[in-house]
Amino acid sequence: MLPRVGCTCCHDAVKPALCCFLLQLTGVLDDCFCDVESIDVFNNLKIYPRVRKLTERAYFRYYRVNLKRPCPFWPDDGHCAIKDCHVEPCPEVRGQPHSHLNKSKEAFADWARHDDAQDHFCELDDETSPDAEYVDLLLNPERFTGYKGPSAWRVWNSIYEENCFKPRSVYRPLNPLAPSRGESGKPVTGLCLEKRVFYRLISGLHSSINIHLCAEYLLDEGWGRSVWGPNIREFRQRFDTAETKGEGTRRLKNLYFLYLIELRALYKVAPYFERAFVNLYTGNAREDGATKDLLLQIFNEIKAFPMHFDEKSMFAGHKIEAKTLKEEFRLHFKNISKIMDCVGCSKCRLWGKLQTQGLGTALKILFSEKEIKNLPEHSPSKGFQLTRQEIVALLNGFGRLSTSIYQLHNFRQLLKENR
Repeated sequence: MLPRVGCTCCHDAVKPALCCFLLQLTGVLDDCFCDVESIDVFNNLKIYPRVRKLTERAYFRYYRVNLKRPCPFWPDDGHCAIKDCHVEPCPEVRGQPHSHLNKSKEAFADWARHDDAQDHFCELDDETSPDAEYVDLLLNPERFTGYKGPSAWRVWNSIYEENCFKPRSVYRPLNPLAPSRGESGKPVTGLCLEKRVFYRLISGLHSSINIHLCAEYLLDEGWGRSVWGPNIREFRQRFDTAETKGEGTRRLKNLYFLYLIELRALYKVAPYFERAFVNLYTGNAREDGATKDLLLQIFNEIKAFPMHFDEKSMFAGHKIEAKTLKEEFRLHFKNISKIMDCVGCSKCRLWGKLQTQGLGTALKILFSEKEIKNLPEHSPSKGFQLTRQEIVALLNGFGRLSTSIYQLHNFRQLLKENR
């Protein structure tokens, strides 16, 4: 648990700001009644170990995605030529431990037949595109590939400046690593709750992705063997209070806020998965049963968490105004999803699209509370449903947030060791 006062971990005159800015990441978060320390303990001890195991299982490690769709907003400025930007395709033959996937194309076709037999009442997008293909997420981990510069900056700049409910106090120039002109460490103000939440969700997603890149950074390519690990200098550049004019701590708090939003969505959707006839199909009954048992364990831990985000205050005003704002919220988010097709690095695009769909699925759940409550107990529903892709994105997206918070703990330890 983080100390609340002082800066006892730092004695080197050059490093105190780097260490102390993480000590400022403490206390109650804005717009909710949960504190950072409680989330750290809950996530790192109870959720992270389980969700990591879950995302390694066959159902959750394969994600169907279209990485060939052109950018709809500006001319293609070229793709990343660095080898680590490339997405490794699923091999034709797989060995243990998933022997039922020995012939992957046959297995994926079987999954498609199973999914097509279910009732669907939503757009499938990438799932039905002829250019979409399954990607093994374990073969393509999210990490720093070397993709950076104007192409990468343009994507985030477009998200923040054109598509986000952004408070006037926060300025994000073309280069997101350049200092912000926001007020140092002060909460976002001047927006209604819904628009403030939207901005914090996008900021939290950006922070989470940046933590992954800093924690899995390409440190050495010597002798034909790449070495990946944490890069403290890169982490400081993105989050240190001194480097970001006080904006870094707020970015990290937005990560925790996003974690609470997606945690709440999982809490709300638990009844959907708890019904006996809902399975996580891969064709191997024993594997599928074990995967569902592990998922239900995670749901039970989430139910026991005492400080969930209360979404009831959102879209709770005048019905017409609330409906208009909710639709505007949805369209802004849909536009951000499309911007992910402008990411030049294939591996970055893969994880950007997955985490964006995961957040979109979480919002879909929070906006569908009545439909989930009215689900039939013993028969398939013709109301609220989730596709395989939404389920995979939801749990992997939440897994990425859980990993980010766990990695923050690792950065604290590294900073203490290097004091």
